[in-house]
Amino acid sequence: MKKIILIISAIILIFSCTEKAEPIAVSPEDLHASVDKVTEIMIHDIFSPPVASRIFAYPNVAAYEIIALKNPEYLSLAGQLTDFTTIPIPKASMVINHEVAAMVAHMELSKRLIFSEDKIEMLRDSLYGVWGTKNPVLFEDSKVYGLEVAEHIGEWMNKDNYNQTRTMPQFSVDIEDPTRWQPTPPAYMAGIEPHWNKIRPFVIDSAAQFKPVPPPPFSLEKGSDFFKELEEVYRISNQITAKGDESEEIKIAQFWDCNPYVSVTRGHLMFATKKISPGAHWMGITKIASRKTNSDFDKTVYAYTKASIAMADAFISCWDEKYRSNLIRPETLINEHIDKNWKPVLQTPPFPEYSSGHSVVSGAASVTLTDIFGDDFSFDDDTEVAYGLPVRSFTSFEQAADEAAISRMYGGIHYRAAVEIGVKQGRDLGKFVVDNLKMTSSQKVAINQ
Repeated sequence: MKKIILIISAIILIFSCTEKAEPIAVSPEDLHASVDKVTEIMIHDIFSPPVASRIFAYPNVAAYEIIALKNPEYLSLAGQLTDFTTIPIPKASMVINHEVAAMVAHMELSKRLIFSEDKIEMLRDSLYGVWGTKNPVLFEDSKVYGLEVAEHIGEWMNKDNYNQTRTMPQFSVDIEDPTRWQPTPPAYMAGIEPHWNKIRPFVIDSAAQFKPVPPPPFSLEKGSDFFKELEEVYRISNQITAKGDESEEIKIAQFWDCNPYVSVTRGHLMFATKKISPGAHWMGITKIASRKTNSDFDKTVYAYTKASIAMADAFISCWDEKYRSNLIRPETLINEHIDKNWKPVLQTPPFPEYSSGHSVVSGAASVTLTDIFGDDFSFDDDTEVAYGLPVRSFTSFEQAADEAAISRMYGGIHYRAAVEIGVKQGRDLGKFVVDNLKMTSSQKVAINQ
């Protein structure tokens, strides 16, 4: 009799728990919060732009693969991304909320990729507290599965040669060759990520697949194509600085600066101001577009993933060319041959000039986002408001990319060729990603027709 009473009590308890358990709602804002937190941490930890692109890509892929498992609109990237295999399937006994699992995987991989783990753990724990209270059993199964997927993605991630590049030698500067890049003031930092072309690409077949045409041949002869571009940088800089801070060109340069580490010297004191990377700026634009279109959680994951993959490959492609051509920056030549007191509007970043990283990455991102959200997509870009800069408005992603590219010449840190050829390099790469990465069922139907 006692046994029967215990069994009945257990059944009543199970049913009462079930009645109290609520469905777990995960919104696109939760994903935006996770991506924003990663951006915030990367600024704090000072990751270079190429490394930042890697930090964005892998967590997004993990979240996307879980969503693709549930939503037939989205196709798995297994067999499409280099060396990437199918994620594990949940056990039959598990009850999974795929959005929760996607967020768990996203935050777990993000934590592995940054230094200040405690900062992302605070966001994670706050979300876990809400989800776990609503439905403990559903949350626990979803969490276990999300961590399992994160482990699978982590194993793939750890084979992309990143760890090996950490042990490779610093870039060796050839001070005897007047054409080659040299460290620039005020910090004279060594060239960052000279081995980034050894990172395994996501979609492109090699770092050199979108190798651009060479820059104009180096020449200090007046009238040569190269010297004309050098003079143009100097002339434009003088013209816009003469207008003062109200110059539209200076506003454009500052808006797209996105230099994660700007050295500031005050007397004997040197310190750094921190900003977002170019990739983080375009992740911000992705958030803006997702919100404007009221994209649901799944489409938001899709947009972040496609954009971050294109940008990660764009950095690999661009850095391959940077350390191949190894071209000297305008600041060095202008100081040596034209005006020793000249300073660019923006601080020159610590790596070779050609091609322009902002141009390549912005070109790739703009093509990808246009494919997702359409042509002539107008938006107000408030990504830089947190860094004291006003909102800028654009009529399309393409227009934003063009402005990001030319901003580098207004800033005095790139020649025209690096900008114009760079944005084409990025757009060509972006088109390749869009054409070859099949992520939606509509793409699959188009292929089979």
